[in-house]
Amino acid sequence: MTEPQGVDNQLETGPRRIALLICGWCNVVLGMIGAVVPGMPTTVFLIIALWAFTRSSPRLRRWLYEHPRYGPALRDWDRHGVIPPRAKRLAGTMMAASLLIIAWFASSWIMPAIVGGVMAAVMLFILTRPSYPLPMTPADG
Repeated sequence: MTEPQGVDNQLETGPRRIALLICGWCNVVLGMIGAVVPGMPTTVFLIIALWAFTRSSPRLRRWLYEHPRYGPALRDWDRHGVIPPRAKRLAGTMMAASLLIIAWFASSWIMPAIVGGVMAAVMLFILTRPSYPLPMTPADG
């Protein structure tokens, strides 16, 4: 198993470790809720959990990283920064729907404009991530 990028293999201890474990488990729970609730994301919460477990528990990190269903997406994100096309479409659709709802109920244009600006920045980030892992070259080892 390869080590995550940018991690120096130093685990947190004491209260920081406990806080990271709590953060990790809360995000696992949110991810599992997202697996059954339409429109709620799953992978983003599991990416946060992977980050927290990387710094607090190698065993729990390995459990997520090697999970039969969610492991491949987590590994693609960790190794290549990949956001699959389906996830990009879903994110765009949900943001657009949310913005329409906010615009419908807002009493002025200010809130929809602010939210729309933040959503546009987030969507720009999502769209600039690769959709598929890059093919391995002999130089990659």
